[in-house]
Amino acid sequence: MAINDLPILSALRTKMQWHQERQRVLAENVSNANTPNFKPSDLIEPKFDNKGANVSGAMGSLAMLRTSATHIGVSGGGQSFRGDGGKSGFLTKPAGNSVNLEDQMLKVSANQMDYAAATSLYSRSLGLLKTAIGKR
Repeated sequence: MAINDLPILSALRTKMQWHQERQRVLAENVSNANTPNFKPSDLIEPKFDNKGANVSGAMGSLAMLRTSATHIGVSGGGQSFRGDGGKSGFLTKPAGNSVNLEDQMLKVSANQMDYAAATSLYSRSLGLLKTAIGKR
């Protein structure tokens, strides 16, 4: 078993991938703050049990994205972190846009701090494992 196959490290990698994807979604929300009829979106956070297994049903890694109709489709249609598609927006402007910049910026800040914590925990876990097997 490779070090990267440990459940806790796999869970941390999934969490870091989720934060990276969430940052992209939040940046898209902010960039479309003045686009008429734009609905902000967010991602569903993955949940893990005490053994590091994903229990929320979201997949352990990011799904392949089909960005063009000419691309070959993904077989099996994997799950993704995609949330409600902006249906939970509570403030809608007359143009139909429901992006709240303050809310989005708070989410960006919290996402950045959580990502930093996950990367720090991941690197420290790897360092601890390397110390345990005598590689330091």
